[in-house]
Amino acid sequence: MDSGSDSVSEGTTVTPETPTTPANLKPMLQFNDNSSSDEDDKPRSKNLFRTKRRSSIAPLPALRLNDKEMMSNDFDTHSVLSNQASITSVNSLASLLKEKMQNVPAIIRKKKRETKDYKLRIFVGMLFLIIVFLVGYAYVMYNQKLLAKSYFESIKFHKKNRIFRLLDGKGGELLTGVLGTTLNIEQPYNCLPKDLKDDGSVCYEWNSKARLYMNLAKSPGPEIKCYSFQWESLLADLYPTDCFDVSEERGFWYGGGLTKGIEYILGKTTIPAGPFVTGDINMHQWGNALKRYFLNSRGVAVQVDEKTPLYISVNTDSGKRLCLQGKNDKFAFVNQQTLFPELKYTICSGPDMKTLHNGLMQKSLWDGLTERDNDVIKSLLREPVWQIPASKQEDLTEVAIYNYTESIIALGYLRLGHVLVNEFWQRTIGDFRLDQERFPTLDETVNILHRRGFRVSFMIQPFISTESSNFREAVAKKLLIYERESERSIPALTRYKSTTSAGVLDVTNNASITWLAEQLKRISETVEIDSYFLDFGTAFNIPRYYQCSQTLVNPDEYKNYFMERFEGTLSIFGVSSAISVPRPPAFLSLPPVNSSWSGLQSIIPTMLSYGIIGFPFLMPGPVGGDFVLPTQELKKMYSYYSFELPPLPDKELYIRWLQLATFLPVLRFTHLPSEYRDEMVIAIAKELADIRQRVLPLLERFSSIAMDEGLPIIRPLWMLDSTDVNCFSINDEFSIGDGMIVAPVLGQGETVREVYLPQGVWKDGIDESLRKGSRWIHNYHVPQNKVAYFIKMPDNTRF
Repeated sequence: MDSGSDSVSEGTTVTPETPTTPANLKPMLQFNDNSSSDEDDKPRSKNLFRTKRRSSIAPLPALRLNDKEMMSNDFDTHSVLSNQASITSVNSLASLLKEKMQNVPAIIRKKKRETKDYKLRIFVGMLFLIIVFLVGYAYVMYNQKLLAKSYFESIKFHKKNRIFRLLDGKGGELLTGVLGTTLNIEQPYNCLPKDLKDDGSVCYEWNSKARLYMNLAKSPGPEIKCYSFQWESLLADLYPTDCFDVSEERGFWYGGGLTKGIEYILGKTTIPAGPFVTGDINMHQWGNALKRYFLNSRGVAVQVDEKTPLYISVNTDSGKRLCLQGKNDKFAFVNQQTLFPELKYTICSGPDMKTLHNGLMQKSLWDGLTERDNDVIKSLLREPVWQIPASKQEDLTEVAIYNYTESIIALGYLRLGHVLVNEFWQRTIGDFRLDQERFPTLDETVNILHRRGFRVSFMIQPFISTESSNFREAVAKKLLIYERESERSIPALTRYKSTTSAGVLDVTNNASITWLAEQLKRISETVEIDSYFLDFGTAFNIPRYYQCSQTLVNPDEYKNYFMERFEGTLSIFGVSSAISVPRPPAFLSLPPVNSSWSGLQSIIPTMLSYGIIGFPFLMPGPVGGDFVLPTQELKKMYSYYSFELPPLPDKELYIRWLQLATFLPVLRFTHLPSEYRDEMVIAIAKELADIRQRVLPLLERFSSIAMDEGLPIIRPLWMLDSTDVNCFSINDEFSIGDGMIVAPVLGQGETVREVYLPQGVWKDGIDESLRKGSRWIHNYHVPQNKVAYFIKMPDNTRF
């Protein structure tokens, strides 16, 4: 210290003395608790090198205790050895004055120090508040993170508001949505041990209202991950509902089936909540074929369990969302599989849409296929189906069949094929025997047709008109679907085509199967029938208050029962409706369409939609359409069955229709090209017949691939390149496998169109030029006698 140097006199050596203190005085260095916070309680050591005199008169400098200054006057105030000793000196007044004067700057410095301390306190306080805020924020975020827990690495689920996110390997969102939208926002609880499943599922319960089970599901391949979700409602009027974002920002959605608006991309249509069952596209929300399968262009798919009472809604008041709901009702899902409604489905993700779709498709359709079945498949690809035109019973006669086949032979440039006779071969639907008045010698006529190379097919159905003689027998033997809660005593009735009142065979009853097999055997003993076309109608053709011997999950399950029971017994080459892939060689028929340009434009979206959901073998309707709408505006469309077959369609419409049909798996006719008596029409038909022969190898090649892998023959362009966003929304082009692209003209009076070619090199079918892919061809010229198609060339092809 500086005072240490002052304690020794110049040139004199002084032996320090130990100071003595009177017994009644206890000298101390101490500070009151009320002193400044900058001062310390640490006692000051005495300077042993200061003389008594100098210590009595010298002003004490500012001391530092624990790095803090303490002014000399403060020190003297508390010290018993300070001013009392100094005032006894001769120069005490001068010394005191000098000491006070020296203390003035120190006092000023002390005030400055106190100001700095005040700011420091404010800073510390603010820092404390910030720390409290950050700790609270971290706590909240931590709890949010606990709520938005990660499941199985790829799923984020916020338990309280039930926001769902499916992530890819890089953390990007593949699928978003809200689960359990019919529940209130509330915190769920872990399920009780008695409610847990033994498969390791994660389980949450929402206050005795519903339970959600989540788990990993079996994946079809190493690149695909699948997750199962199951809602169990605990209340009769609570319908579990999960909704997913289908806006274009989240990718393009496909699947389900054909919608009423004929929309190929699911997110572009609006569908109010309703049962997911087949119907007449003119009246109901869904068409004649369905699969509980929905696919997204980002590589995500949703598959709903077959036993779920499924309601679907798309883009309703809740926004751009696809909603799945488990709901029982009075018709489609009247037979409850569980006490309360359930919703069960699986979500799968893959590296891309094509890989995922290929992995999820049904494989090995070869199982159980006979050589004869394979022959039928090839014949349907190579030879046309000739549907005898007859919109009324009196139009279909033995003479009409014979004359029609004569006209086919007279064409000379089309192969002979399958002659399809509709249900009017019976006097009344359900007779299952020939009308002898109109077909007195049909057996002889059929033999002639066989010798000429035709195959003869009859259209049959499980419906029996109340006017048929078989109806009374079927009622007596209890072979029909009966009214619910009637103890099988009252048959349930419905409408089918031209028949206003009909019963339906109960194919869950073994006696009904045996009875129908005997009826069809009796026909084959009279006439040699090559195959049958099964017309099931739709779910809405099943009686509303239906009840079968075995409980059906929904009316559409009837089709599966029928196909399973007659598998191997009947040779079936076509079905009118399906919810599962019919056993080959049966082709699924497209729904009937109006004979118009809008009808023509609906064919490609229908083919693409049905191919995506897993129906590889498709049979379009006849060239020119199935029916014609009346010119007057209809207040309500009941069914196409009430309309007659179209008269000869407009010539341009027929030509464009034939151009499209040339590239489809099955070529089907009612009106022949020769009916126009026009040389141009004949010339175009002959050229298209030649093109058909060049297309057949592709059709046969990809039909074999369809049998192995379940992939469709007619494919959307994104199956060629699932990374090309231009391919996602194109619904007026298609590819045959990956070997050919077809871009027909579908508008009246049009001779140019836009064409998109995916990656690769393509050979133009019109002028045989080579064209580079991954680009649009604008204003591509297609005259009326031509159709645009492009053949895929090897990858190493150079211009």
